[in-house]
Amino acid sequence: MWNHELPYAIVSVMRIYLAGGAVRDLLLGRTIHDRDYLVMDATRDEFMKAFPAANEVGLAFPVFILDRTEFSFPRATPLSKELKSRDLTVNAQLLNEDGELICHPKGLKDLHDKILRPASEQAFYTDPLRVFRAARFWAQLPEFTPHDELKETMRAVAKSDQLTSLAPDRIGQEVYKMLAAPAPGNFLRLLSETDCLSPWFDELHNASTIPAGPTPYHDTHVLEHICRTMDSLAGNTTAVWMGLCHDLGKTLTSKEKLPSHHGHDHAGIPLAKTLARRVRLSNRLKTAGIKAAQWHMIAARYDELRSGTKVDLLMDAHLSGVLAPLFELVRVDQDKDFRSHALRNLTTILAVKLRPEDRNLGAKSGEKLRYLRAQTLAQRLRK
Repeated sequence: MWNHELPYAIVSVMRIYLAGGAVRDLLLGRTIHDRDYLVMDATRDEFMKAFPAANEVGLAFPVFILDRTEFSFPRATPLSKELKSRDLTVNAQLLNEDGELICHPKGLKDLHDKILRPASEQAFYTDPLRVFRAARFWAQLPEFTPHDELKETMRAVAKSDQLTSLAPDRIGQEVYKMLAAPAPGNFLRLLSETDCLSPWFDELHNASTIPAGPTPYHDTHVLEHICRTMDSLAGNTTAVWMGLCHDLGKTLTSKEKLPSHHGHDHAGIPLAKTLARRVRLSNRLKTAGIKAAQWHMIAARYDELRSGTKVDLLMDAHLSGVLAPLFELVRVDQDKDFRSHALRNLTTILAVKLRPEDRNLGAKSGEKLRYLRAQTLAQRLRK
C-alpha cells in the first residue's frame, strides 16, 4: 500500500494523501526515497490526537514530522488550488490509499513530455526558494527540459529581488542535494540562464562571459567548463563541490590578460571559502573547495614536481581528507591520471619516521620530517 509506513491507523474522517515527488517517482517507475503526505479534512488538534508522537515544525501552515516523514496541511483549498500552490506541475500530484490520483491540470502531460514547468507563477513568489529547487530538480532529472514558463518565472523572481530574503541554510540544503545529483552542472546552468546566480552564487554571475582558457585547451566559457567538470565528477559529492570551486579564480582575470588565467588558482581560494560560508556548507566541504582552488594546477603537473613539493601537496591533501577527489578532479579537468602514483607516494612518505632525538622540537621537527620524506621519495623515484 502507498501508506504502508504510516505508524498508526488513521482514525476519524481525515484523508491523507501521498504527495509531491514520491507520486512523481512512482509514476516514473523510480525508487521512492522520501515520502511526504498531505493531510485533509482534519484540524491540527485532530491530527495530534491521531498521531501523538508527531512534532510540529511548520510556521506559515501546519507541518508535522513523524518518524522522519513529513505531514503537511494544505496551503490552499480546494485541492485544485492546493496543487497550484506547489512548485512544479510534475510534483503537483496526490495519491490516496484507494489508488485515486489527483493531478495538476498539466501534471501528467508534463510528466509524459518530461517538462519542468511551474505549478503557478505565484507559487515561486510565495516561496522564492523554489528557484533553487527547480534548478536542483533539473540536476536530478536531466532527461527533463525546463519550460520557457519556468525560465521566465525564475527571471521575474530574481528581478523582484526576493532571492536576497532567503535563509542561507535553505540554500545550502539545495546545494547538498544538487551535489548528489546525476547532472549537478544543470543546477548552475539554469541559474545562470535565468539571472539567478546573484546573490548566493555571486562569484559566478559573470562566468558565462569569460573564456575558460586559450584554445585548443578550452572551447567554452568558465561557467560551462565548471558545469562539465561537475557532471564528469557526478557520484562523488566532495569531488563535485571541488569541481565547482576549482576555477572560481578565473572570474577575476582582467580582460587584458584573457584568454589566459595565470594565478587563478590562488585567486580562487578566498572565493571558494566565501561561497561555502555564504550557503552554510560544512567545514569539510569548505576545505575541499579551498584545496581544489589551491592545488589543482600544481597537481596537474605532478610528474614534473620536485620531491619537496610533492610532499607538501600530498600531506596537505591527505590531512584535509581530499587527496582522492583532488586527483579525480585533475583527471577530469586536465585528462591526466596521477591517482595511483600519488597514493603510492603517500604510502612511502607516511612510513618515514623521525628519530627519537629529533622529535618534540616544534618547527624544527616539522622541517626535519619534511626533508626526510622528500629525500626518501626522491630515492624511491630514482629506482
